[in-house]
Amino acid sequence: MTFDPASLQFNEAGLIPAIAQDVETHEVLMLAWMSAESIARSLETGKVTYWSRSRQAFWVKGETSGHVQKLVEMRIDCDRDCLLVLVDQSGPACHTGRRSCFYTGIQDDEEVELMNPVD
Repeated sequence: MTFDPASLQFNEAGLIPAIAQDVETHEVLMLAWMSAESIARSLETGKVTYWSRSRQAFWVKGETSGHVQKLVEMRIDCDRDCLLVLVDQSGPACHTGRRSCFYTGIQDDEEVELMNPVD
C-alpha cells in the first residue's frame, strides 16, 4: 500500500505530533509537530523536518545547531494521529543542550533535573 500523508489525522491547524526516538538507544528525545509537507520533505530528504508553530515555518532539525536528525524510519500509530520518528541523532536533541527534552523527572512530588547539558 502506498503511503499518503493525507490519510493521517491532523489537528485543526493541519499538524500531527511526532515523537523522535533514538533508533539505537530507544531513548525518547523530543516531541514536535509535522505537517503533511514536512512529512513529505522528511521522507524525501532523510533529514527530519518539523513545522515550527512559533515561527510558522519549516524547521529542519539541526539546520542551525548542527545537531541533525537523520531519518531512519517513520511509524504511524493505530489511530493515525501521531507519528514515531526513529532517528540517528547527532549531538543533543533539546534546544537546552541536553540529549533529550525529557530531562525533568517528578520524584516524591518534586521536580528533579535528570541530566545536564552536553558539553
